[in-house]
Amino acid sequence: MPTTRPGRIWNAMLAGNERFIAGTPQHPHQDVERRESVAAGQAPVAAIFGCADSRLAAEIIFDMGLGDAFVVRNAGQVISDSVLGSLDYAVAVLNVPLILVLGHDACGAVASAIASQAEDAEPLPPHIANLIAPIVPAVHRVTGTAADAHIDPATVDAGEVGREHLRDTVGELLARSEVISAAVAANTLAIVGANYRLQEGRVVPDVVVGMADPVADPTPAR
Repeated sequence: MPTTRPGRIWNAMLAGNERFIAGTPQHPHQDVERRESVAAGQAPVAAIFGCADSRLAAEIIFDMGLGDAFVVRNAGQVISDSVLGSLDYAVAVLNVPLILVLGHDACGAVASAIASQAEDAEPLPPHIANLIAPIVPAVHRVTGTAADAHIDPATVDAGEVGREHLRDTVGELLARSEVISAAVAANTLAIVGANYRLQEGRVVPDVVVGMADPVADPTPAR
């Protein structure tokens, strides 16, 4: 991935994802020579902020290798100070031109956020409750209910909640990080929010910010 233009990097990542889907990965940058060449420093082409779900291994699904991606993960890809600090570092120090925020279907954090709003919901351990709290507003927007209202989890479209939360995450990233928002304003950084389909293996863009050059979108979101 020799280019630093965010649209071309994203298209190259999508091409890697297509190889992964087809079962024909090239496994680039995974040999001894690459390991030795990046030992002295890193110059990743993108930062990926994704869910910690064990099925969402970013370098594998994009057919990338050592030194290609600066990866930050937590359950539900929820913004926190540590996430913001890590992504600020990627932009300000490593000069990545692209941040990908990566969600997925059947997300456990999303499911927990939905279940937590049921009338008979059992209290969650504090750290889990704090983690999923930023997802809860998306639950109520999707269901059209007040923030303090109870819901029937069986009636909630978890996929739509996940997509809403993804958009919230991109928005919060821009709102809370001066480093990132300034880089987007200066046209040195683009952000893509995308969802990964577990069964199919495909990454589908949902929201794009600051991308000036053409972006491939071979499979529209469904």
